[in-house]
Amino acid sequence: MFKDLVLNDTLEAVKKAVQNNELGGLTEEILNSGNIKLVSEKPKNPDFGDFAVNVASLARYAKMAPPVIANTISKYLSSDNFAVTVVTGFINFKLSDKVLASVVGEILDKKENFGKPEHIEKENINLEYVSANPTGPFHIGHGRWAAMGSSLANLLKYYGHDVYQEFYINDAGGQIQKLGRSMLIRVKQELGENVDFPQDEEERKNYYAGEYLIPVAKKFLAENKPTDDVQTLANYAKEYMERVQRELLDKFRVHFDKFYSELDLYKTGKVDKYFNELKDKGELYEKDGAVWFKTTKYGDDQDRVLKKADGANTYLTSDIAYHMDKLARGFDRLINIWGADHHGYIARVKAAIQALGGNPDKLEILLGQLVNLIINGEEVRMGKRRKMITLEDLIDEVGVDATRFWMAMRSIDTTLDFDIELAKRSTDENPVFYVQYAHARACSILRHATSEKVNPETGEKSPAPMTKEELEETFKNFNLGGMIKTAPEAKKLILKLEEFKSTIVYSAKTRAVYTICRYVQDLAGEFHSFYNSNRVICDDKEIMKARLCLIYSVKIILETALNILGVSAPEKM
Repeated sequence: MFKDLVLNDTLEAVKKAVQNNELGGLTEEILNSGNIKLVSEKPKNPDFGDFAVNVASLARYAKMAPPVIANTISKYLSSDNFAVTVVTGFINFKLSDKVLASVVGEILDKKENFGKPEHIEKENINLEYVSANPTGPFHIGHGRWAAMGSSLANLLKYYGHDVYQEFYINDAGGQIQKLGRSMLIRVKQELGENVDFPQDEEERKNYYAGEYLIPVAKKFLAENKPTDDVQTLANYAKEYMERVQRELLDKFRVHFDKFYSELDLYKTGKVDKYFNELKDKGELYEKDGAVWFKTTKYGDDQDRVLKKADGANTYLTSDIAYHMDKLARGFDRLINIWGADHHGYIARVKAAIQALGGNPDKLEILLGQLVNLIINGEEVRMGKRRKMITLEDLIDEVGVDATRFWMAMRSIDTTLDFDIELAKRSTDENPVFYVQYAHARACSILRHATSEKVNPETGEKSPAPMTKEELEETFKNFNLGGMIKTAPEAKKLILKLEEFKSTIVYSAKTRAVYTICRYVQDLAGEFHSFYNSNRVICDDKEIMKARLCLIYSVKIILETALNILGVSAPEKM
C-alpha cells in the first residue's frame, strides 16, 4: 500500500539520520521505545504531493525545528518510486508514473483478488446476527443487522478469515406462550367469535396484536381442526414464522450456515450442564427464592438472576450455555451483532465465560443503533402491536440492492435514517444508483470499444475501434505514461483504486462495513469525473488503450466491493 510505502521509507530515513547523529537528541533508543508515531496522510493541497508525513512530533526529542528535521530526513529519501519535497515540517511524496501504472497492472493481473492482504493472522470466526424471535415478521431493524452481518461476513472472508454465520432462534420461553395466546384469539376471530385483545396497555403487552397473525390463523384452520390448545397453536405459528423469515433471508441474499435452536440447548442438557458447572464452582447463590450469578465478581454492576423464584430460567441462563457451546465448537472468535439495548448484557455473558474457564476476550460484541424510516419526509414508527411496515414491505418497495446498501452505509453505532423516496430514485443523489451506474457505465464503454457502428440510413457497418481480441491483448500490454501526464483525473482515479487495499484492511480490522460503502461512492465519483473530462474512445490508439485499461480496473474493483456488500453490479441500467 502506498501509505505504508512512504511511511516505511521515511522511518528508514529517520534511522539513518539518527545513526549519523544528525537529529540532535533523537537516539536509536528513543526510536525503538515505541513512542515515535509517524503517520502517512494525504496533503490538504494535492499540489504538494500524493502523500505527506508530518515529522513535527520528532522536535521534542531532537530539539530542532520541524523544517530542519524534515530537510535532514529527506536527504536519505531517494527512490524511483517517488519525488520528495519539504514544506515546513512535512515531507511530501509525489509518486512516479511507473508506480501509478503498477496499480493498474496489479488489478488486471489479480482481478477480484487485488485487495486481499497476503499475510494475516487467520481466525475461525463465529458470526451471529439477526437472531430474531420466531414470533413475527422481520422489522426494518432486523434488516439492518441482516445487511450488515452478511456484508461483514463477506468482508472477513475476503480478508482471509474463516467465517461461520449463525442465527440463534429464541424458540423457548415466555414469548412462545405469548405467541400461542395471540394465535388463539386470531383463530377464534376467524371462527366468528366476538373476542379481541385486551385494551389495557399493560395487559396488551402479553400478546402480539399485530395483524400479521391473521393469515397464519386462516392457514391453520385450512389445514387443521379448530383447537383451544395454546401450545399447539404456538408451535404452528412458530414454524410458520420461521419459514417466512428464512424465505425472506434468502431473498435478501443472507445465508446462514446454521440456525441454532434455543430449545436444542435444553433438549441436549447443555443449559443444565453449564448451570451446574457454575453452581459447583461456587459462582451461584440463592436470594428471595431465586438463584443468582455473582457477575459483580467479574466487573458487572450487579449480580444477575439465572433461575427465577418460580423455577423458570432467565434468558441469560440459556445464553450462557449457547456461548459456551460456541467456544466448545472450537471457534477462535465470537462476533455478535446486538441492538444497543443489549449493552448491559455484554458484561454478564463475558462474566460467565470467565467463570467457566473460558477467555472472555474471544467474545466481541457490535452494538448497533436502529433505523428511522423516512416516508415523504416524515419518520414512521413501528411495533409488533400495531400495523407495521416490515422488512419485506421495504424490500418490495425499493428492491434488495437499495435496501442492502442503505442499511450498510452508516456506522453501526449511528442511527440510520432510511429515506424510501430517495432510495428509489434513479439519480446521483441516491448512493446505490450512483455506484451501480458507474459500473454499468464502465461496462458500456468496454462494449462500445468493440462494437460495430451501423449507419441508420444505409445499414452499412463501420469497424469498431478494436476487436475483442485486441481489447484483451491491451489488458496484457499497456502504457499509462502518456495518459497520466495529460489527465490529472486519471492519477486521482488510480490513487483511489489503490486505496481499496487499505480500505479492506481497515474495514476488516474495525468491522466497519460502512467504509466499503463510502469507498465505492468515492471511487464512483472519481470515475465519473475522469469520464466527463476524458474521451475514452478516441483517435489516439495508445491513449485509448491506456484509458480502457483504467476503465476495466474500475469495473473490477467496483464489482468486487459491491459483491462484498451483497449488492449487484449491473452491466446495463
